[in-house]
Amino acid sequence: MTTDPNPHATNTVSVLGLGPMGTALAQALLSAGADTTVWNRTASKAQPLEQAGATVAPDAAAAVAASDLVITCLRDHASTRELLDELPAEALAERTVVVFASSTPSEARATQAWADDKDIRLLVGAIMVPTPLIGSPEGLILYSGREDLLEAHRPTLEKLAPRSPFVGADPGMASVLDTAMLEVFFTGMTAFLHAAAVVTANGLSAADFVPWANSMLDILPETFRGLAEDTDRGEYPGTEDNLAMELSALRHMVHASHDAGVDSRLPALLRDVAQDAVDRGHGADGWSRVVEVLRQPR
Repeated sequence: MTTDPNPHATNTVSVLGLGPMGTALAQALLSAGADTTVWNRTASKAQPLEQAGATVAPDAAAAVAASDLVITCLRDHASTRELLDELPAEALAERTVVVFASSTPSEARATQAWADDKDIRLLVGAIMVPTPLIGSPEGLILYSGREDLLEAHRPTLEKLAPRSPFVGADPGMASVLDTAMLEVFFTGMTAFLHAAAVVTANGLSAADFVPWANSMLDILPETFRGLAEDTDRGEYPGTEDNLAMELSALRHMVHASHDAGVDSRLPALLRDVAQDAVDRGHGADGWSRVVEVLRQPR
């Protein structure tokens, strides 16, 4: 059983891993006046931070020893566990480790289980903004696993992101939301670029298209709410739209891509998912029915 977090956590923090994000985290802490120690396998990456006031540790063990709060920002959870396993068994005693690394939910859960087995106080975080927004009012980092650790170190962690919600005791939940939110983000960007390729092939500029694309964004928040209600109820009424009707529009999107000489895989994917739902006998249902096709792929 892990020990209770220090209710009087100090303002000392160490950052292990100084890639672009780790560097941004350390810079934000320094700007906020935190006593910051840094370490990186490639020592030269620490030099700009040393000039900004950070203490550069000679090795990972020294970095951990310097602070009550240890932030790791490595490539993934496996490399994080590997690094921490290199430390003496007692090195992390009475310290809180916050893991910022891209991961799947199962990887985050594995790291929490590993930490529990070693009696390490560990908190899982998912950074949801790019490096320029770290330390800004727009900063957002999700945390899951041990809420007590987040609250004990909230004053320091909010220097990185004022928006630092706890999203659940499941240590994988931050990663669940991370991957889900990024899916919406990357799909939206790719949809815009695909549409821009089609409209520019037809004589408009991408800038000309932006106001038209934004008009679609305006209706998405209410659309998302409706889709969520249908999904949670397990009911997919086609009173305002239906898949059979929308399938026709999706076929037009594929043909328009072909006519423009543009890769049609994105609209073809949407068409095929809708076609699958219709083939299963759900042509009279609304678009929300697609969630069941995605849950039960052929």
